[in-house]
Amino acid sequence: MEGATKLTTAYLIGGIILLGASAVLAAQFHGAAFVGGKKKKGGKRKPVRVYMDGCFDMMHYGHCNALRQARALGDELVVGVVSDDEITANKGPPVTPLHERMIMVGAVKWVDEIIPDAPYAITEEFMQKLFNEYDIDYIIHGDDPCLLPDGTDAYALAKKAGRYKQIKRTEGVSTTDIVGRMLLCMRERSLGDAQNHSSLQRQFSHGNSQTGDNSTTGTVTKISNFLPTSRRIVQFSNGKGPGPDSRIVYIDGAFDLFHAGHVEILRIARELGDFLLVGIHTDHTVSSTRGPHRPIMNLHERSLSVLACRYVDEVIIGAPWEVSKDMITTFNISLVVHGTIAENMDFLKEESNPYAVPMAMGIYQQLESPLDITTSTIIKRIVSNHEAFQKRNEKKEASEKKYYESKGFVADD
Repeated sequence: MEGATKLTTAYLIGGIILLGASAVLAAQFHGAAFVGGKKKKGGKRKPVRVYMDGCFDMMHYGHCNALRQARALGDELVVGVVSDDEITANKGPPVTPLHERMIMVGAVKWVDEIIPDAPYAITEEFMQKLFNEYDIDYIIHGDDPCLLPDGTDAYALAKKAGRYKQIKRTEGVSTTDIVGRMLLCMRERSLGDAQNHSSLQRQFSHGNSQTGDNSTTGTVTKISNFLPTSRRIVQFSNGKGPGPDSRIVYIDGAFDLFHAGHVEILRIARELGDFLLVGIHTDHTVSSTRGPHRPIMNLHERSLSVLACRYVDEVIIGAPWEVSKDMITTFNISLVVHGTIAENMDFLKEESNPYAVPMAMGIYQQLESPLDITTSTIIKRIVSNHEAFQKRNEKKEASEKKYYESKGFVADD
């Protein structure tokens, strides 16, 4: 499953996904449908179908916001997920393999359909396939340039055809930035400087920006530049509460570097009730339980990633470590759940077990985690291929710096 996974054309028929191959993998995708054929037209107005592609590597709230903006430009959003081989050839090795990226994209609530193994560049052949077979009306991309290795615009053909629309790039985050944060953590850890550790954690918590140690690499690594606003939270929120008789399921955690393992346990939790409430622990709580270099993403960043997941109905931004009786009553929680795969399961053996109250009430349930992935798994992938990711980041940091120096205002929806 870790290798690149080839998927064939599939169709959504009567709510059942039929595949020509890889049915086991397809069973993991429960939100967006796979597409592969011309959509039948009835007597009603043809829906506006928009297409957006991407690597969606180490998927974050910036990716989700781009998909949200793209969906707002049409009635149906089709997303192309670039293959592992294409990413390696054009950008360097991906951190997350295709099947995990497919799970992540399929879980975003603004995505309607997915095209796996999409090409990195929009060729004439693929563009015509989008227009003629998938009934795509417009191809969408952010205002940041997407250049091929030869320096040409990856979306030049779509622009020439007059079928291109632009959205605003989400401020303060990119995969390059997140990888850079982890590389910086590695350098800080190796220095063993307690003062630097404390300083770094404060920056994660407060979203400040600082240059990293560039003495060994010649590059500059940024900490979070995210500027959280109430409007962005509203844009990501479902805006609906539970009904009076809803069975409310509660699950909490750090949800740092939101990944496919998180998505799958949230999917299973949601199936146990009518409303899924997710508690996002504070930066201080995560740091105190998982070490001074955590979290990689700050509280607001982690909250938006979780909110974008189609299985989540509501989040508590800064949830308490212990699930109290008052909290259960306040939110009318029927069931508290936790997965079997986590960074640390020792809390179940301790006197200060955070789930002691729901356990005593008989409303706690441990769920079998479908994927053996944690935040540490993602970090280890970076560590094991440190040199390749460092080179990839050096190249991307230069292009991102150029973008920020020349960027202009682009209206958001």
